[in-house]
Amino acid sequence: MAAAKDAYGIDVAACRGRQKRLLAAMQRMKVDLAIITQNQHVQYLVGPRHEWTFSPVVAIAVDGHTTLVAPSIPAEAVAADEVLTYEAKSFSTLRNDQREKSSTVLLDALSKRKAATRLGVEFSSFPSHLAAKLAAELVDLEPDIYELRRRKDRDEIARLRKAIAGTAAMHRRAREIIEPGINELDVFNELQAAAVREYGEMLTGTGNDYASGAHGGHPRDRAIEAGELYILDLGPAFRGYFADNTRVTAVGHRPTDAQYKAWQHILPVFEMIERKVKPGQSCRELFEEAFEWLNQAAPWKFAHHLGHGIGLFPHEAPHLNPNWNDAFQAGEVFAVEPGLYGDGLRAGIRLENNYLVTETGVELLTPFPIELVPG
Repeated sequence: MAAAKDAYGIDVAACRGRQKRLLAAMQRMKVDLAIITQNQHVQYLVGPRHEWTFSPVVAIAVDGHTTLVAPSIPAEAVAADEVLTYEAKSFSTLRNDQREKSSTVLLDALSKRKAATRLGVEFSSFPSHLAAKLAAELVDLEPDIYELRRRKDRDEIARLRKAIAGTAAMHRRAREIIEPGINELDVFNELQAAAVREYGEMLTGTGNDYASGAHGGHPRDRAIEAGELYILDLGPAFRGYFADNTRVTAVGHRPTDAQYKAWQHILPVFEMIERKVKPGQSCRELFEEAFEWLNQAAPWKFAHHLGHGIGLFPHEAPHLNPNWNDAFQAGEVFAVEPGLYGDGLRAGIRLENNYLVTETGVELLTPFPIELVPG
């Protein structure tokens, strides 16, 4: 009997489409060759995901020929014309000179071709192992790659939906177990297990906030107390793609009048987002409107970003933040996280939904309960 197809496996056609978009940027910038060294960008363009312990590298020529240098031959088909391997382990021991080894293999492959005169690289990570051996003008492609990453393809959206399904399972479990006296570490462990069961495999990342009666933070060896608000800002990753959404539970299931009032004041922000967001809408304008509304709830304060994109990094564009001036694009997946904090709330409320930007508006990706008390 044939094995079932992996619905979240490498989509070679989608990867090739991303390569074509990068090639268009290379042609515009008159770049002969792109060398990609960041693991998440290797995954984005070619398909395989590698742990941080490895140093794969991809070379994409302006004619479209793509070479992947990896620690081993991938188990799945990949979007590369040539796959080479480097010595990542010696007698089962991980080598510490991963980047040198992969660079040496790539340089040998490039020595058989016409030398590039303008080389596109990621300035924040391009290694000296390559820079010292290639006599070419270096051009920073990193901003262009991040801009390309904003519009998610079908395979990326599928993985993000699965990542978010993990948070749904985590929030369900949280509402089953949160009672006065439970230890924050036990909550953390139970929630990680819920996500693992949903994914059917290990998480590739975890976060964010598991501290009760606090704005956020790591779980502590501490019993939670009645009357606290437990902010669970959950950011697990599925095959490299991060979810990020938040629900709050009143410990003891009896929110105070102040806590309930703050919760009610936050909800209209989501109504505003769902009414106004569409391609071309200014993110900064939405931040400013939400900031003004939320800070009418004195004495409580809202003093952080309103949201951000999610994908291969926990925080990406679009930025709902006064320090950026992004405009929404169709295909983006983003988080919106309004909050209120201050005395009397123990210690505050932050609620967070995830959305997909469509051609005409948004699709809510987190339609699970948002109340302070489990239903």
